Amino acid sequence: MKHPDMYRGEEVVVLGLAKSGVQVAKVLHERGAIVTVNDKKEREQCPEASELESLGISVICGGHPAGLIHEGVTLVVKNPGIPYSVPPVQDALNLGIEVVTEVEVAYRLCVAPMIGITGSNGKTTTTTWVGRMLDAVGMKPIVAGNIGTPLCQAAQEASEDNWMVVELSSFQLKGTETFRPKVACLLNVAETHLDYHGDMQDYVASKAKLFANQTAADTAVLNWDDPFCRELVPYVKANILPFSMTEELVQGVFVRPSFVPDTDDDLKREIIYRDYAEGETVIAAVDSIGLPGRFNIENALAACGVAIAAGADPALLAESLSSFRGVEHRLEYVADKGGAAYFNNSKATNSKATTMALTSFRQPVVLIAGGLDRGSDYMELLPVLRGHVKALVAMGQTKDKLIKVATLAGLKHIISVDTGESAAAVLQQAVQEASALAEAGDIVLLSPACASWDMFTSYEERGRIFKEAVHNL
Repeated sequence: MKHPDMYRGEEVVVLGLAKSGVQVAKVLHERGAIVTVNDKKEREQCPEASELESLGISVICGGHPAGLIHEGVTLVVKNPGIPYSVPPVQDALNLGIEVVTEVEVAYRLCVAPMIGITGSNGKTTTTTWVGRMLDAVGMKPIVAGNIGTPLCQAAQEASEDNWMVVELSSFQLKGTETFRPKVACLLNVAETHLDYHGDMQDYVASKAKLFANQTAADTAVLNWDDPFCRELVPYVKANILPFSMTEELVQGVFVRPSFVPDTDDDLKREIIYRDYAEGETVIAAVDSIGLPGRFNIENALAACGVAIAAGADPALLAESLSSFRGVEHRLEYVADKGGAAYFNNSKATNSKATTMALTSFRQPVVLIAGGLDRGSDYMELLPVLRGHVKALVAMGQTKDKLIKVATLAGLKHIISVDTGESAAAVLQQAVQEASALAEAGDIVLLSPACASWDMFTSYEERGRIFKEAVHNL
């Protein structure tokens, strides 16, 4: 068991009463720590408080009281979304108290080897896919964190023959110190979350903490086509297993065209794993992958690389590649209405994710987009709007910016929705407007290019309301 008496008798402050905060408070309390949980929301907005208090955990709601952080506190565990600028975090840093996220605590308690997967886009799909692959070959994965069981709970329950497969955000990784995944994967890096990180340097540095404590006994799976990933190579001490859509690698996972005579499609692409010692394995044909879009080929390559690094036989991965149909809110097929196909891509919270979704379709697209304004001008979308979009329905704080880009792209149909009513009513109106513009053979795509927090509690809520509105057409 890893450090069975860790935190016993220590005074710990947990900041934030979200799901991860509640779970880490419970786990630390069970380990004998003296836990105080603090949330700036008022008591009536903290339904979890009573349960924690019934266990003997102190809960303080309604602000950050003076004296919350003092010299007797040995650890502060903060919700990943809480900025480092808030007073209790600053107080802790000024006193030299360690400030971490739940990921760090879970790692210290977990006896199972960990797989950490991060990137600006594709994390959820790739993490879920890796879980499916490892399960198919009998490696007992536990998919935990943002998309499964709370990480601290899973860490408590895992045994040494499990594999912990964890999706990780830059917010979570920034708050790690000793975290060392056996396999670490960086999918890509795009400009996002700069309202939190301040600049790209801090954002990339937070992502890079995934590799900080790895050694030559570990594996780093890197996107060889992404310049930010390549720039990290000199600083990575782990064995590097690259994946590439564009380059035939000396070692790694890549897509190779192969000539197939006497067929309508002479250029048939295959996913290859090449190993110095073992030679080549053809994993699967690209056209057998169960998810649409170029970016999902990249996700497939990454998932194969991670599974192989964990010990899976590359020859046994083909079925998992073909049978996997994706995750909710990520290019999720919803329904056909009037001959148009509706897709929910609510998890697209930046321009790159929306670009990748749009390029997955050859049909004309009626795009529903807009949300929280984080300062982007969305000019990155200009070429893809010109090439793939027949109409835009814009909503949220960024609607005027998106309308400006769509106008520059020459779109003939541009509609702004803002009923002044509830967020649900705005999105329902957006679906109705998109439906009126869509013709048989078109795609209606919710792919906001923005976070959801201007109107919704989460991208999941936004996606669920969209699906309900589609089914009610």
